[in-house]
Amino acid sequence: MTTHPALGAAHDVARAALLEATDESAVGEHLRVVDDGERLATHLFACTGPGYRGWTWAVSLSAGVEDDAVTVNDVVLLPGDDAVVAPAWTPYRDRIKPGDLSPGDVLPPEEDDARLVPAWSAGDHLDTVDRAFAREVGLGRTWVLSLEGRDLAAQRWNDGEQGPDNPMTKQAPGTCDSCGFLVSLAGPLSDRFGVCANGSANDDGRVVALDHGCGAHSGARLSRSAGPQKLPPPVWDTVDVDEL
Repeated sequence: MTTHPALGAAHDVARAALLEATDESAVGEHLRVVDDGERLATHLFACTGPGYRGWTWAVSLSAGVEDDAVTVNDVVLLPGDDAVVAPAWTPYRDRIKPGDLSPGDVLPPEEDDARLVPAWSAGDHLDTVDRAFAREVGLGRTWVLSLEGRDLAAQRWNDGEQGPDNPMTKQAPGTCDSCGFLVSLAGPLSDRFGVCANGSANDDGRVVALDHGCGAHSGARLSRSAGPQKLPPPVWDTVDVDEL
């Protein structure tokens, strides 16, 4: 499709409109004209503004039906293939990482959060016999973990630093399931996790996998080579009292 003659020749009109929108120092050479359809065209100019390498000024023009008068429709700055652009927008909720919350910050769950279900529909134990009664009188928590929420938590804990697959566990003298400092959990996750209660361990107060381990295991013992060695007698005795 051939560009309308009046639009193709309107370089000066496009540049004048561009200079009304930005400083002259940010406008470079005229690059080309893009035909956008009947009586529509866009003039492209290089952008020379600092920090805008690869960006292009685009001035959209249209031609009148009766007198071919050129009208400026829009002036925009567009990124090219090698332009430096901001990363795709990430919602605030998705940008929050564990440890980012500060005192006073609030992060409520989504209304349809699949990790939570009403307390009357589930419980820590599926064989809870008083669930119906608790629902009627409004006892207990309003929401509890769903099966999906439990699976996600278990997978996250298992894959983390307190799981079994890390250098600490590989060199530990024993695993947490045989450690005297392990506090058992209640509920469906108790067969896979517990809480460390060893104040000398890195994981004190944290949920640990039963097959996790560290050097502070209650059964850890120093090897013979790591124990204190008896020193040989000194060459010159400066300790004993001499009898004169």
